[in-house]
Amino acid sequence: MSEQKKFNPSLPVLLGVMGDPIAHSKSPAMHNAALLAAGVNGMYMPLHVHPDQLEAAVRGIVALNYRGVNVTIPHKEQVMQYLDVIDESARLIGAVNTIINEGGTLTGYNTDGIGYVRSLKEEAVPELAGKRIAVLGAGGAARGVIYALALEKPERIHILNRTADRAIALASDLRGHGLGEISGSGMEDAATILDTADIVINTTAAGMHPHVDDLPVDPALIREGAAVSDLIYNPLETRLLRESRMRGCTVHGGLGMFVYQGAVAFEHWLGIPAPVETMRRAVLNSFEV
Repeated sequence: MSEQKKFNPSLPVLLGVMGDPIAHSKSPAMHNAALLAAGVNGMYMPLHVHPDQLEAAVRGIVALNYRGVNVTIPHKEQVMQYLDVIDESARLIGAVNTIINEGGTLTGYNTDGIGYVRSLKEEAVPELAGKRIAVLGAGGAARGVIYALALEKPERIHILNRTADRAIALASDLRGHGLGEISGSGMEDAATILDTADIVINTTAAGMHPHVDDLPVDPALIREGAAVSDLIYNPLETRLLRESRMRGCTVHGGLGMFVYQGAVAFEHWLGIPAPVETMRRAVLNSFEV
C-alpha cells in the first residue's frame, strides 16, 4: 500500500462497514452514536461491496484515507489476502472483521471472539476458568468464539454439530494450537454433553429472524441452572433463550456480543474507551424505528 500520513485525531475520521448486503446493518447507527458521544468529528458509513469488487474496495480504504472499516458477510475470509498485516489471533481464526489503516498499512483483526467473551463475562458468567462449555455449531462464528473462550482456561469445550466431522476437525485444529481441552462430536451426543455443561452457547443461525421458531437443540436437554448464550441478536431473545429461562437458566443474548465487538473495533481505531452504553442504546433504538 502507498504511504499515507499517520492518523491525526484532530481531522475528520472516516469509518465504515463493508458487506453484501449491507442495508440491514446496525453498525452505522451504533458507531455514529459512539463517535458523537466521544466527541469525535467523524462518520461511519455502510459500504455495499460486491465480492468481485472487494480488492478495489480495500485499496479504496487507503486512497480515500479511511481510518478503518469493519468487514461482514461474505468478505471476512476473502479480505485477508488483500491486507498487509494479519493479527495472529485473526490468522488462527481465519477471518477478519476489523481493518485499521495506519499510514497506508492495512492491518486485519478479529474482534468477534473477544467481544463475545467480554459480553458474556460482564453480563452473565463473570468467571469462565474451570467451566464446562458446550458450543452448538462448528462454523466461522464458532471458531472465533471458541478461540477467545479457550484463552479463559475453561475445564473443557465440546463442540456439537449436525455434521460430526466438522466438529471433530475444528476441535482438532484448535487443540493443535495449544488451546486446551477441546473436543467435538455430532448432535447425537447432545443429551450427554448438555447434562454436564455449565455454559451452552449457540453459534448457529437457528432461531434468527425471520425463522424465530427454530431451535438449535431441545432446551429440555440443558440442565437446569446452566447459563445459556445465543449469538443471535435479532430477535433480542430467541426461542432457545426464552425456553431456557423458563427452566431456571441464566440467559445471555447476542446484543452484547454485537456491541462489544464494535466497542473493541472502536478502541482499535481511535485509541480511546468506547461509550458502550451509548452504543447499546443506539442498537436497541434502531430496532424500534
